[in-house]
Amino acid sequence: VALVLLAAEAVKEPLLNVCMDAKHHKSEPGPEGRLFEQCSPWKDNACCTANTTLEAHKDQSYLYNFNWNHCGVMPPKCKRHFIQDMCLYECSPNLGPWIEQADSSWRRERILHVPLCREDCEEWWQDCKDALTCKENWHKGWNWATGTNRCPWGSMCRPFSQVFPRPKDLCEKIWSSSFQYSREPRGSGRCIQMWFDPAQGNPNVAVAKFYAWRKRPSPARAPGSGRAARALPCSELLLLPLALALLPGGSG
Repeated sequence: VALVLLAAEAVKEPLLNVCMDAKHHKSEPGPEGRLFEQCSPWKDNACCTANTTLEAHKDQSYLYNFNWNHCGVMPPKCKRHFIQDMCLYECSPNLGPWIEQADSSWRRERILHVPLCREDCEEWWQDCKDALTCKENWHKGWNWATGTNRCPWGSMCRPFSQVFPRPKDLCEKIWSSSFQYSREPRGSGRCIQMWFDPAQGNPNVAVAKFYAWRKRPSPARAPGSGRAARALPCSELLLLPLALALLPGGSG
């Protein structure tokens, strides 16, 4: 029985139900008793802790010392989307198909080109179009002289609608291509929702399964790189024939 369970673990899809190797993520997803406000949909299976979600709702938290109000106070309807974005990033165990290695002092992995549902991008842009910012890419280029992000010298605060003319520009540029604007709608099973009603279940589980299947390495692909390759130790794979032979009706 132990061999069968070990073999089953070895061949499970390595891109599903995983946490990225980053600053505040848990090593494995699991239930949390309570997550704060907009992060609460992930409480049944989360890569974040309750304290992380509390900090994610602050204007300036210890998580990254990042200040949303770098060009004046960000309107609450706009800030709501950034908090949901943070909750998805910190808490979701369904981003495995888009996890890539990162060359950074504060994280070893990141997400890249996550297909964000059309409505999520458009509503984000609509609610933030009149807010002000001074940068297109919020991942880098800030003035950190005071310990928190401030606009670079010489930059001007402008409406989001000028910095990001289209919803696609906002979703794809603000976090260095972490997201990709998808033309697919919510509920299609082909795009990630930034937020969801937990009473209806997590729709991103099915989306991750769809893309994980598409990203399965072909037999001709050389092993040894990426999350999928690391998740299939040779020693466990060697046990698979023996484990199958011990199953009822096995040929051993």
